[in-house]
Amino acid sequence: MGKPRSNTSRVARRGLVGWRVRQRYGSPVAAVHGRSGGRLLLAATVLVLAGSGWAANGGSGQSRADRAAFPLKVSTDRRYLVDQHNAPFPILGDSPQALIGRLSVKDATAYIANRRAAGFDALWVNLLCTTYTGCRKDGATFDGIEPFTSSGDLSTPNPRYFARADAIIRAAARAGFAVLLDPIETGGWLDVLRSNGVAKARAYGRFLGRHYRSFGNILWFNGNDFQTWRDARDDALVLAVARGIRSTDPVHVQTIELNYPTSGSLDDSRWRSLIKLDAAYTYGPTYAAVLREYDRRRFVPVFMVDAGYEFEQNSSSFSKGDPPILRRQEWWAALSGAAGQLYGNHYTWQFVDGWQEHLDTPGSVQLGYLQKLLTSRPWYDLAPDEAHMIVTSGFGTFSSTGSVGSSNYVTTAATPDGKLAISYLPQGGTVAVDMARFDGEVNARWYDPTSGHLHPCSRRPVQQRRRG
Repeated sequence: MGKPRSNTSRVARRGLVGWRVRQRYGSPVAAVHGRSGGRLLLAATVLVLAGSGWAANGGSGQSRADRAAFPLKVSTDRRYLVDQHNAPFPILGDSPQALIGRLSVKDATAYIANRRAAGFDALWVNLLCTTYTGCRKDGATFDGIEPFTSSGDLSTPNPRYFARADAIIRAAARAGFAVLLDPIETGGWLDVLRSNGVAKARAYGRFLGRHYRSFGNILWFNGNDFQTWRDARDDALVLAVARGIRSTDPVHVQTIELNYPTSGSLDDSRWRSLIKLDAAYTYGPTYAAVLREYDRRRFVPVFMVDAGYEFEQNSSSFSKGDPPILRRQEWWAALSGAAGQLYGNHYTWQFVDGWQEHLDTPGSVQLGYLQKLLTSRPWYDLAPDEAHMIVTSGFGTFSSTGSVGSSNYVTTAATPDGKLAISYLPQGGTVAVDMARFDGEVNARWYDPTSGHLHPCSRRPVQQRRRG
């Protein structure tokens, strides 16, 4: 058989050379290069391949609605969340855990507005906050309102405290945010649960369910660095709260964050009947943690709940949370089947001094670029290419251990109709793509995750061969 012909157009742009493959004869395999050779070097980049009927620069996908119709629920295929109109809801969240304890309603509302402008649609907020998550030792707000009228007694909720919490959650709802609300986070409040016992814990949950069942924008987020969940006695206490909530609020989705350095909600079989959203947690390669949950036989939507935060490094064995590391975490998760993810920032998760100057940071901005690309396309139809049927070589080495910065693994996700595939190349380089997996003509573009700009792919060299 002769060499298949291709119609290739060359476009010089900021040092890049673009190519466009037309499949006229056979099904070529193209070698695609992520290097520039000009002034712009995409050392780490995103490859967007769009088949027939799709523009590589987007515009044909379903964009996210500005305001979701809460409450959220699980999609029929159990891979993502949807609103009450069945519109897909991508979890693109920030983690202001100390929002209720550390800020006034006015300051919290201003923070929420800033996060909305940055493209976020979800917030992780702790209903109770102590020193473990940046608040006062007695659990009181910055201005002295304690959560319980009898300190540490879960049966004595303080109306003033919950009125403050309600006002902030309602402000988030007005801005279109889902709030992942932790009823009693286990990093700082487990001893209080132990001193109260199972009966009071369940009664506290019933109170919360009654109180918040009319708040449409809530997702119940249990746990938080729950290192002792394997202890049945500790697990029973946290379960009692969640079961109490469900007894009076059966509508809102529940999840739980278990232990670091790596876990998934469904590791704890005792939670299986409660969990509708699976929280993957890791300080290692996020693709490994997300795919582990995605591939469960009895799966629910998985999201990346917790990884390295910007401006933090919790251990010398973890990669420091600078922008290149955050990009790896985010794009790996997004292209491994995640229904969304949460970002975190050292200054704003606990609102330490100087937080106002650390809002529109590089890490926050670049997550907006991920949102921009994915929500203009059918992100909810993307499935991870674990068998490497699309990117057939150059995909690096899969590792479930080690640091984020040490992994060179290329993640790829594609729609089943052959119209869209997206790959993340953490170190740039060269990948081979099987064009037979696409429907008709293929347009290829590089997407710069540091700027949100699309660029033509390099043509140097493009090797094609006809298979068979």
